Amino acid sequence: MDKHIFKNKTLLITGGTGSFGNAVLNRFLKTDIKEIRIFSRDEKKQDDMRHEFQAKMPEVADKIKFYIGDVRDLSSVKNAMHGVDYIFHAAALKQVPSCEFFPIEAVKTNVLGTENVLTAAIEAGVKNIVCLSTDKAAYPVNAMGTSKAMMEKVIVAKSRIVSEEKSKICCTRYGNVLCSRGSVVPLWIDQIKAGNPITITDPNMTRFVMSLDEAVDLVLFAFENGVTGDILVQKAPACTIEVLAKAVTGLFAPNHEIKVIGIRHGEKMYETLLTNEECANAIDMGDFYRVPCDKRGLNYDKYFKDGDAKRNTLTEFNSSNTELLDVKEVQEKLLSLEYIREELEKWEQEKNK
Repeated sequence: MDKHIFKNKTLLITGGTGSFGNAVLNRFLKTDIKEIRIFSRDEKKQDDMRHEFQAKMPEVADKIKFYIGDVRDLSSVKNAMHGVDYIFHAAALKQVPSCEFFPIEAVKTNVLGTENVLTAAIEAGVKNIVCLSTDKAAYPVNAMGTSKAMMEKVIVAKSRIVSEEKSKICCTRYGNVLCSRGSVVPLWIDQIKAGNPITITDPNMTRFVMSLDEAVDLVLFAFENGVTGDILVQKAPACTIEVLAKAVTGLFAPNHEIKVIGIRHGEKMYETLLTNEECANAIDMGDFYRVPCDKRGLNYDKYFKDGDAKRNTLTEFNSSNTELLDVKEVQEKLLSLEYIREELEKWEQEKNK
C-alpha cells in the first residue's frame, strides 16, 4: 500500500480508543497524514491513549486529536466531522453475552449509531468511509450478530442513495482478532498467571483468527479497492478453540490445565464470513473476496422475464471449511504479536523472581 495515501488528509476513527484504533495510530502516525481524530465516549481511555502516544511517539503525537462523543448522538458525531476526509467506523458493542442480555443497546450503537455516522459523513462530504463488521453478521444467531447484520444493511442502503464520487461507503467483515481488547487470549494469560485452569467453551468450536495488523490491512484494502456498497472479507485461516488453547498454554505453561465450561449465550460452533447467497456473486481478489452491492431497484418485474447469470461454485466460506491451523502454526501467529512477546517476557521475569 502507498504510505502517502493519507498525505495531508484527516482521518476520523469512531471507537478509536479500542485495539483497532491503536493499531491504526501505530501504523500511520509517522506517515505524512495530517491528523487522526479519535472519537469515543470514554474520557479515561482517551486520556490513557493521549499519554501513551505522547510517551512513545512524542514527535508526532500532536497529530492525534481526541473528541468525546457517542455515535448514538448525531450532534456529537457532526461536531467531529468538520474537515474530515476519511472515516474508519469501528465503534460498536461487540461482546456477545452482553448484547444478548441488552439487545436494544446493541441496536442503538451498532445500527442507529452507524446510521448517524453515515448521515453526518455524507452531509460533510467525507470522501471514503470504511465500516467494520463481523463474521457474526452472516447467518446471525445472537443479538450482536443480528445488530451487525442490520448495520451492514444500513451501509448498503446508504451507498445506494449517494454517488461514489461524493462519498464511497464500504464494509469489511472479519473474524476474531487475536489479543484484541476483551478477547479470549488475554483472558487465558491472566488465568495462567493467577494459577487457575484456562476455561474454554467447546474444544471443537472453530473460529477465524487474524492479527490486528491483518485487520488494518483488510480495512486499507477496502479503502483502496472497494466499490461503494461492497462487503469485503479476507481469506483468513481458522483453528479450533482446543488448538488455540494448547498454543497459548504451550507458550506460557506447557501441560497447564484446560477446563471445558460449555457454550455461552448466543455462540455458534463455527462462524461464516460469506453466506451461500453472497458466494453466488462474490468476486475473488486473491487474498480477499468482495461482495458487490445488489444495485437492483424495487421494480422486480423484469427479473421474471430475464434469467440470472450462472452463480459461482463457492457455496459458503466458514471457519470449518477454510484452512485450519495446527498448534505450531497458531503459536507462530501468536509470537508475531508484540502483545504476546511482551507478556511472555513479563511472565519469565515473574517466574525468575
